[in-house]
Amino acid sequence: MAPSALTARRRRGIHAGQTRTAWLLTLPFLLVFAAFFTVPLVYSAYLSLFTSQLVGGEVFSGLDNYTRALHDPNFWDGLRRVALFLCVQMPIMLAASVFIALALDSRRVRGSKVVRMLIFVPYAVPSVVATLMWGYLYGKDFGLVTQLFHAVGLDAPNLLAPGKILGSTMNIVCWEFIGYNMIVLYAALRSVPDDLYEAAEIDGAGQWRIAWSIKLPALRPALLLTIIFSIIGSFQLFNEPNLLFNIAPNAIGSDFTPNLYAYNLAFRNQENNYAAAIAFLLGFVIMIVSFVVQGIINRKERRA
Repeated sequence: MAPSALTARRRRGIHAGQTRTAWLLTLPFLLVFAAFFTVPLVYSAYLSLFTSQLVGGEVFSGLDNYTRALHDPNFWDGLRRVALFLCVQMPIMLAASVFIALALDSRRVRGSKVVRMLIFVPYAVPSVVATLMWGYLYGKDFGLVTQLFHAVGLDAPNLLAPGKILGSTMNIVCWEFIGYNMIVLYAALRSVPDDLYEAAEIDGAGQWRIAWSIKLPALRPALLLTIIFSIIGSFQLFNEPNLLFNIAPNAIGSDFTPNLYAYNLAFRNQENNYAAAIAFLLGFVIMIVSFVVQGIINRKERRA
């Protein structure tokens, strides 16, 4: 056998061995992924195509549950509410995260490591604990906010009233996730070569000019990632309104968000089939919105 043919055969053998090793290493993840994601997803899709009846049990109904959801005002009200939540809360949260990341990266903040840790700590607090904590701070009778207003002789606003509960929820989510987004953006800034900063300073650029011309463009990929995560998180809003419902039941209904609506349909009304259809429709909405936003941002970057 020629040396070249022998070498090629050895390379194919090595490549085949590496492929087998790679599959063996990824097999546990694939099994867990199939067991806890793919199988439940397929089963939910199966449930959404049936209707439970008192007489006859489970009956195949095709897309009737989806048609019902598309004509359900409760579903659309919840969807509009989370859309408003997204349009208001996400810009505030990301603007604060960008500002803090830029401030920490400027190296002009004393004790930046301590500041970074303190801002990130709220993300480490479970959302259940955070919501309960803020819920009691908002309390109309004995909450800290009420006490502070009374201490200065002012009437305290009812932050758990129906007209203010959405803004109160936005504040809780901002408090939880500003630190997480700040870390993602700060890590992106730390990957920028110092040579660019030095060259800009030699050319006479100040900190604001460096931030605008170098740092913000470097943040675009990380910012897109945080935007997509924020979109998904906003439409999946559940823990905060579900817990605030126990504190302020008059302000939050069972259909406050689509996720909360699907939960109540499944576990309180026992309408599992319809709840599965609601969940799938919400997933489609998230995919469409995420795809459109990503396309718009990528198109702007190509034009730039």
